[in-house]
Amino acid sequence: MYPTRKAVATAAALLTVVTAAGCDSDTSASDSRSRHAKPGCPAALTRAKQAVKKAEDVDAPWSGPTTGPKAAKGKSIVYIAHTLSNPGVAGVAQGVQEAAKVIGWRARTINGKGTPEGLRSAFKKALAQKPDGIVLGSFDFEVASKEVEQANKAGIPLIGWHVTPTPGPAEKPKLFTNVTSSLGDVAKISADWIIARSNGRAGVVVFTDPTIPFAKHKSDLIKKRLATCPDVKLLKTENLPIPKANSRSVKEVTAMLKRFGDKWDYSVAINDLYFRHAAPALRAAGKKGTSAPYNIGAGDGDPSAFQRVNGKQYQTATVPEPLSEQGWQIVDEFNRAFSDQPASGYVAPVHISTADNTGGALSWNSEGYRQAYRKIWES
Repeated sequence: MYPTRKAVATAAALLTVVTAAGCDSDTSASDSRSRHAKPGCPAALTRAKQAVKKAEDVDAPWSGPTTGPKAAKGKSIVYIAHTLSNPGVAGVAQGVQEAAKVIGWRARTINGKGTPEGLRSAFKKALAQKPDGIVLGSFDFEVASKEVEQANKAGIPLIGWHVTPTPGPAEKPKLFTNVTSSLGDVAKISADWIIARSNGRAGVVVFTDPTIPFAKHKSDLIKKRLATCPDVKLLKTENLPIPKANSRSVKEVTAMLKRFGDKWDYSVAINDLYFRHAAPALRAAGKKGTSAPYNIGAGDGDPSAFQRVNGKQYQTATVPEPLSEQGWQIVDEFNRAFSDQPASGYVAPVHISTADNTGGALSWNSEGYRQAYRKIWES
């Protein structure tokens, strides 16, 4: 069993004291210099350090809904995944399947395979099943606008996961609700982590997928936040579509290492999987897993990301979505839609996971979410 979150918090606090005393054996010379250099943005640095300290807190009791309608009977839902090669999308799909089983519904996942053609085909298959609800799993609804319109006309509630930049109901596309952490909060805390850890002096590469509006907006906000600190330099925005990350990452990362050298000491990506694919190039270049560039994923916090973070292998931190918890939330939101009640309005708070505060865990979810939803549905 993993240690309790309070125990982990105590251990993390002790580790912070030890690190402050100069006993961090994994800290490279360049990182040490950045920590002790005169900060280039005192006000932004102070703000960033305060925000990061709060986000690294591991004591997170359930703050979501505790009341709602009793479980509707005999419903069916379909989850259309942008691509199941995206661990975040896959993690939410698993949460939906788990929660659907508990509530007594039928749930199917269809893989859009990351292409417009694949997504349109998946949506057509979903509509053919005449489900009671459909989930749009992290893709640009415009690629299947006709199918979205058909679902709306048929009165099939649509719920998005990472479909629009903000959580909650939407009119374009017409969504009962969009389940996501606050994109703005995730972007800000990711940038703040770089500002705080580098003491306000860093050379940063931002990895993003410009084909997904949600992802592009996130990376734009990250860059805006980084720009509040003049000595945090944006070296490059690496526009790399998620479905092509596996085939292109090694080449692109190798080229950037040659171009920027030691100037590249931090990275932030809109999704953790970029660092899974970047690791071979960093290893081939002689980089240690604990050395620069120090990498933080601004989502999604899948198990492989936690393995890299816990093992200190080319990823230092992640801002995880509570993937399983959000799958359960999607099912609960559908239950509210089927009962003609409004969406819950719940938005999970941001969190930063590092090797110092995970306790070896491979995911981040609020404590007690399963019990809370079971109690609602059984009421």
